[in-house]
Parts: sequence; structure tokens; C-alpha cells
Amino acid sequence: MDLNDITKKAKTFLEDDKVRDALKSEKAEDVSDKLLDAVSGAAQKVTGSKYDDQITKARDAADKKLGNQ
Repeated sequence: MDLNDITKKAKTFLEDDKVRDALKSEKAEDVSDKLLDAVSGAAQKVTGSKYDDQITKARDAADKKLGNQ
């Protein structure tokens, strides 16, 4: 399975109405914030903070799509 396959499966999963409703809950907001913080922090560490602005923008964009705040 390559990255394109994973991306397609993720898009299909996120298009489901039940998944969308679950992702809009307050609990999901807290979990997604923690996950996005951890992933962006790891990305910043791996890149030596060279791409902090881009990573932060990507994190914020993902948070807008996933969360309710």
C-alpha cells in the first residue's frame, strides 16, 4: 500500500456523515488538537525547525478541517 492508497482511504473515511459528526464533537476536538500538536512538534523536531511556518500553517489547516473550533 502506497501513500496514494492511504490518502484515498482517508478521504473516503472522512467523507462519511457519521465520521464527520463524530469529528465535530468536543471530545474529538480535544483529541485532534493533541494529535496535531504532537505531529507538528515531531515534524518540527525532525526538520530542525527549518519549516516551522509551513508546519504550523498545515497544522492549523488540518485543525480547521477536523475540529469544530
